[in-house]
Amino acid sequence: MPATVFYLLLTCRTEEASLLSFPAPLPTLRSLWSPKDCLLVLAWLGLQAALYMLPMGKVTEGIALRDKSRLQYRVNGSHAMLVTALVLGAGLAAGLRLSYIYDHFLQLAFSASLIAFGLSIFLYLKSLFAPETALAPSGNSGNPIYDFFMGHELNPRLGAFDLKYFCELRPGLLGWALINMAMLVKETELRASPSLAMILVNGFQLLYVVDAFWHEEAILTSMDIIHDGFGFMLAFGDLTWVPFVYSLQAYFLVNHPQKLSLPMAGGIILINGLGYSIFRGANSQKNTFRRNPADPRVAGLRTIPTATGRRLLASGWWGFVRHPNYLGDLIMAFAWSLPCGLTHTLPYFYILYFTVLLVHREARDERQCLRKYGLAWQEYCRRVPYRIFPYIY
Repeated sequence: MPATVFYLLLTCRTEEASLLSFPAPLPTLRSLWSPKDCLLVLAWLGLQAALYMLPMGKVTEGIALRDKSRLQYRVNGSHAMLVTALVLGAGLAAGLRLSYIYDHFLQLAFSASLIAFGLSIFLYLKSLFAPETALAPSGNSGNPIYDFFMGHELNPRLGAFDLKYFCELRPGLLGWALINMAMLVKETELRASPSLAMILVNGFQLLYVVDAFWHEEAILTSMDIIHDGFGFMLAFGDLTWVPFVYSLQAYFLVNHPQKLSLPMAGGIILINGLGYSIFRGANSQKNTFRRNPADPRVAGLRTIPTATGRRLLASGWWGFVRHPNYLGDLIMAFAWSLPCGLTHTLPYFYILYFTVLLVHREARDERQCLRKYGLAWQEYCRRVPYRIFPYIY
């Protein structure tokens, strides 16, 4: 995972920007290590941790754990995003040079990687003293390397501070938006004004980030929270992979500017709008049904009863394909890449990786649902034969 991050970032800096061309020469470790940049990453994490702990927003309960208890979570991501924007605005007004992020991108990514490794080691050592009921089903194999990667403990906490829940959204997603803005500022410094392509990439991905925080509570029912432990996979993914790989399109555009006509831009906006409509519609329908199946917005949808006493949605978006939210996600990812043109594969790495990720995640979903719902899940699969792509897969 770290090698992939740096391969992509180094390749993006080359003139060819070809995934098939090795980016030589490689930087030395001495050139990558910067105490100042490490402190900046730690300061960013500290700011977000402080905002997470502030008594803003509401406190809600997660799903029941194996010992029947429910953890409490402070849902204040939208407040943290607003305060972060105000702090950033004040910094820019005071002369903060945001393009510093572009100039030190490799050093910042290296520091984030070291911090993710350090956090992962701490998490594994901490998990050795956790009770059996606190361990994660997916990270309790007995193989220390596998458990270190997957996460041995399900919900590691320091007092009331939930490490996994905090890392899942706060530093990574907001960091992604911040990096994108830094790339826009750098392009403005180089070419006097931001390109339409850069504006689209920033706008599309900012919408995604804002949506995630607006619907933050929904993450409490995601696989990451209820099933996966918190180990290197999620720690590195949240702190390094998300902010430094998901911003690849904006980083690419600084080094390889693209011109977009207004009709092309309009078409790309429509594609992103389609993807977002499917993504948000499917997730909202699912979350509304989970909270209150009698809600008028979902009460008329067809369902399948299960042996657990719950019901499976079998119409609406969830009667179209089994994972319509994944379909919307992939359509949006395609729209994010299109402003970068069609001459390079590199900006499309995100959608290629994301397709593999979601197909793999979908397979994990299917196995768990089959174990949990049995015959009801088989009936659902019979009624809704396509997994993600209608009439294809």
